[in-house]
Amino acid sequence: MPAQGQGVLPGGPAVPSGQVTFVFTDIEGSTRLAHLLGNRYQALLVAHRRLLRAHLTRHGVELFTEGDSLFLAFTDARAAVAGCLAAQRALAAAAWPPGARPRVRMGLHTGYAEPTAGEYASPEVHRAARVASAAHGGQILCSAATVREAGGLPPTVDVRDLGLHRLRGFDGRTRLLQLSGDGVAHEFPRPRTSGVVRHNLPAAVTPFVGRERDRVELRDLLGAHRLVTVVGAPGVGKTRLAVRVAQAQTERFADGVWYVDLAALGPARVADAVAAGLGVRWDADMGPPAAAVELAGAHDVLLVLDNSEVAPTETAQVAQRILAGCGGVRLLVVGRRPLGVPGECVWRAAPLKCDPGPGGEVSEAAALLLRRAEAARGGQPVAPADLPVLQEVAARLEGLPLALELAAARLRCVPVPDLPAELPTLLAAAPGEAGARSAAADRAASLAASVEWSYQLLAPRAARLLRTLSVFAGPVTAAAIRWVVQDDPSADLAALVDASLVETLPDAGGVRYRLLGPVRAYAGRRLAALGEVALARGRHARWVARELARLHVAADGRPATWALSEIDPLRAEVEDALAWTVTAGDPWQGLHLVRALGSWWIERGATAAARAWLGRLYGRLGGPDRLTGAVPASRAPLVTELFLLHSRFAAASADLPVQAVFAARARRVAAVVDDPALSLRVDARAPLDGSEEGLRALLARAAALRLSGHVLAAVSALARLLWRRGAWGELTALLHEARPVEASRPACRGRRSVDAWLGFVALARDEPAVAHRHLTAALRGQVAFGYDLAACDTVAGLAACRAAAGDVLTAARLFGAADANRTARHARADELALFFAQREEGVRAGGDAAFDAAYAHGATWSLGEAADVALALPRPEVPDTPRYRPSPDPAMLPHR
Repeated sequence: MPAQGQGVLPGGPAVPSGQVTFVFTDIEGSTRLAHLLGNRYQALLVAHRRLLRAHLTRHGVELFTEGDSLFLAFTDARAAVAGCLAAQRALAAAAWPPGARPRVRMGLHTGYAEPTAGEYASPEVHRAARVASAAHGGQILCSAATVREAGGLPPTVDVRDLGLHRLRGFDGRTRLLQLSGDGVAHEFPRPRTSGVVRHNLPAAVTPFVGRERDRVELRDLLGAHRLVTVVGAPGVGKTRLAVRVAQAQTERFADGVWYVDLAALGPARVADAVAAGLGVRWDADMGPPAAAVELAGAHDVLLVLDNSEVAPTETAQVAQRILAGCGGVRLLVVGRRPLGVPGECVWRAAPLKCDPGPGGEVSEAAALLLRRAEAARGGQPVAPADLPVLQEVAARLEGLPLALELAAARLRCVPVPDLPAELPTLLAAAPGEAGARSAAADRAASLAASVEWSYQLLAPRAARLLRTLSVFAGPVTAAAIRWVVQDDPSADLAALVDASLVETLPDAGGVRYRLLGPVRAYAGRRLAALGEVALARGRHARWVARELARLHVAADGRPATWALSEIDPLRAEVEDALAWTVTAGDPWQGLHLVRALGSWWIERGATAAARAWLGRLYGRLGGPDRLTGAVPASRAPLVTELFLLHSRFAAASADLPVQAVFAARARRVAAVVDDPALSLRVDARAPLDGSEEGLRALLARAAALRLSGHVLAAVSALARLLWRRGAWGELTALLHEARPVEASRPACRGRRSVDAWLGFVALARDEPAVAHRHLTAALRGQVAFGYDLAACDTVAGLAACRAAAGDVLTAARLFGAADANRTARHARADELALFFAQREEGVRAGGDAAFDAAYAHGATWSLGEAADVALALPRPEVPDTPRYRPSPDPAMLPHR
């Protein structure tokens, strides 16, 4: 406001001219104070003026007083600053009526001004007034010009840069600073400037879901590093996460948070966009990076650079110049690869978590899909019965936010139960029609287009490696990749990781690599389009066979205990290799793979799948009848083993006619092979005489040939016959004879069948303490080596031990767990199942309601959870008699 009214006080000092520091003061909330105090307000006003004048007119000239406002001019900017600080201290220390302390705001600005007749007609006066109006009560604000004019202020004066602000009536932005010190408040809300824009971040169209830990990590990294680059796979949600984090930083950065989307710019315009984001100007002869450094060095800014992969070189150059010359600027860069400049902190964005919470809450990925699904259905809630379907979809899409968004969009036209069937086409979704949208919009609209954009930026060798990696179904080691590509992939693999097309996963042995679903789908299509499938798939199938063979050999070269649990991580790789061999690959290679898994198919309840694979492979070789009658001699042992295995698969499914057919085929093919061990294995698995006498004769023949290890199946068959007639003594003797034979067979000893049978016999003889000892030994081995179906029977046996000890509820839980896990693995009923059913009925007699509740609880346990409970149980307390006294523990069996 222009000086007017009283003008220069008579007899006062001369009005300053030239570089003048103007000070405006007024009371915040003066109207409230006037209403509160009534007639006493005038006394407060006079006292407040007296305190201000005592400190401000010592070196300044009072030009104007009106109500609660004062306007002064100073020749010395340092004196003006000191006077304002002293005045604020005096106001804070003075005694005022309760609830009526005057909170005075002060504004200072320095500029050139010449008085006319004791008054100023200069825009600098108006600027000073606007600075004061931006302050809060108790706060001192000044322009950067005042701080410069004051020179080096004493260390007791705290100067805080509040950033650039638009002052009403003035073009451009003015830097405001806060002055404080001992006895002067320093914490205030942001200045009251009109039209302040502290960021230009894009507004979110949909609610943000999850990633709490990621947001905290990124926030902390921004506090510790000046350049943080968020990289990640296409569709992983990098931009959305970075913008969300940046939105939470607007109060932290005095000059704001500014977003630049480099995808809409050419490489030559990167520097222009960055300088504009910093709010700087430059002369025509200055390059934008130089201008940013020269003019924005003191800025307190967070600059978000999105889609840096559009112009990686130019973005890296600009980032380096900013880091070197703009100490107050921090960079949050979003792209698919790091910039590779000194000082860069690279943070890799992972997909949303697909695992449910500890309390059973839906996963982050499922929560996002749920929220978007409700929006796509017009706000209609998702039925509880549909939640498992959404969880399945979220897991199959691997938590990729873009994929989840696209899946939710499908729910506008398909019901939730049908959504899983839509996923194959979703992963291959193509961009919009040519010309219908911009390239940047296409990249965000389709997973295929988003991946293609990254693929086009790859060097030829890296692109070829990406295509080859599509044959792997899951995470694999660098050694596996090297074996399949038959070359050193290190440099190209690093390039793919940097481009966020390959994910790295920590592993006990180092690092594993994998492709996310959309990337793998795209790379697989490129592999087919370029005619590289046969070579890559053939090598992959041979690698799978090699990995399965390696499981039979220990580190020292000796045969290793066959651990089915070590096959589980290879399951997806095996299935992909089989899918190749039943269509275009080598069917004999596929048969080798089915045979290599052996008992794994049965223990995992996957015999139906195994029979389907075998049927398709037989078909490619002319069918099982042709294989039976015209198999090459070199292939006869393999075909014999496969027919035996097929017979076992049929038996596991209670398909007795098919079991008999393939047993006969196995005998016919084995007859043309001069291999006594193979002949014994066939007779043990498919005996022509399955009576006790016939089986004993077979065992004797094998012993005479020193080939007893090949007829353990006959031991099991004879054990079942002896069990049925209750010949406990004979059965125990048979098992003790078989113990060393089983221990000598790496392919059998992990199942611990002898220990399990000894435990079952002890239960049948009412010897729970002995049973507990044998069964816990068996269960430890079965769990360690992955014999799931056998472990189900053993858990049921330990449940019977608890029932004998009177622990009815634990017994019921373990029975429930054993039955549920047997059912999940499609186990057929046998002698043991009937035995355990009878024991369950004995426990149920103690009370149906209690048993049912405990049984239902146990039925929710995984096999691992049930085994943990069973192995932690104490040995049953039984009478101390010779009958119940335990015998020595069996020797530990060797294992891998």
